[in-house]
Amino acid sequence: MSTPETADRQPAPVVLVGVDFGLPHFDAELEELGLLAQTAGLCPVARITCKRKAPDAALFVGSGKADEIRLLAQMHGAVEILFDQALSPAQQRNLERHLALPVNDRTLLILEIFAQRARSHEGKLQVELARLQYLSTRLVRRWSHLERQTGGAGVRGGPGEKQIELDRRMIDDAVKRTKERLVKVKRQRSTQRRQRERRDAFNISLVGYTNAGKSTLFNALVKARAYAADQLFATLDTTTRQLYLGEAERSVSLSDTVGFIRDLPHGLVDAFQATLQEAVDADLLLHVVDAANPHFPEQIGEVQKVLHEIGAAGVPQVLVFNKLDALEPQQRPAQLSDTYELDGHQVPRLYVSAREMDGLDALRKLLATRVLMARPMDIAPEPAIHLDAAGD
Repeated sequence: MSTPETADRQPAPVVLVGVDFGLPHFDAELEELGLLAQTAGLCPVARITCKRKAPDAALFVGSGKADEIRLLAQMHGAVEILFDQALSPAQQRNLERHLALPVNDRTLLILEIFAQRARSHEGKLQVELARLQYLSTRLVRRWSHLERQTGGAGVRGGPGEKQIELDRRMIDDAVKRTKERLVKVKRQRSTQRRQRERRDAFNISLVGYTNAGKSTLFNALVKARAYAADQLFATLDTTTRQLYLGEAERSVSLSDTVGFIRDLPHGLVDAFQATLQEAVDADLLLHVVDAANPHFPEQIGEVQKVLHEIGAAGVPQVLVFNKLDALEPQQRPAQLSDTYELDGHQVPRLYVSAREMDGLDALRKLLATRVLMARPMDIAPEPAIHLDAAGD
């Protein structure tokens, strides 16, 4: 992938490509891919889509459409082609030869963004693991020197061992070391969770599609300074703070987690298992939804799919439809509190605006009710803890 441009240079121009295979979630306008590209520091200059019954084995889109993409890239001066779907290593290699330009897919784009945004030691390790695992499948196409034989007695790697085998062994070693480091991080998180359990803490985790406003809601509830921006994957690292609920006369633990997205690479789901464990171990999930996004039902479905993958599907949820301020007057609901069917069950839903601080009192009352319902007899009231703005 092209390196993100510095502030004094123009973002690299790229062409976006999407293929409609008849699936219900196809983004005909490539809007989300465009946002991902911009988040990675790239500039979409042209978009092209086509329909196919199945991917072309060699070029994914077929030779005719590949020629059209090449002409479009030349016309707009693009330096890279981005596909909205995952490409196989062979398809990626063949497309680069045909188009004479770097070709990357949605998976690598998301990995690139995660690599840029990770701040904590744990987050960097998780991204590095996912990147190494992705890279190990692309070795055969990335470097021409991989076809050479090292050969000769006494040469590192042994007689006749290909350079690709050496590189793959180096990556396998790096993957092993990174996994060992993540195991240590996971142990530390487990220790922190056990300490919270000993304190009889009630744990709430914010989950939701990326850019739904989780971090903004988190900051509004606990007066923290977690990074929040109107962009995809603004926050990768889990942040936990104490939230005092006056109606319950106690504090609860509130965690902000990484956002989900359609076709989130499985390598990232696996790599971020330690972070996502906060959602698995939570007593309640605040599922934040962008109420102003017309595709919010599909986004809810994607979040539910990831929750099933990580084993958090059974954790009780409250749906928080955020960005009420972004709705047109005719779109605003008659009631700000109702229920929503989720996986065949009715769950509570609240409309709020984290940015305008609307509806947060009702949300706090609902959370207090859930805390009291959880263990009404044996929870001892905790002293009031009012947090000022706190850094990570």
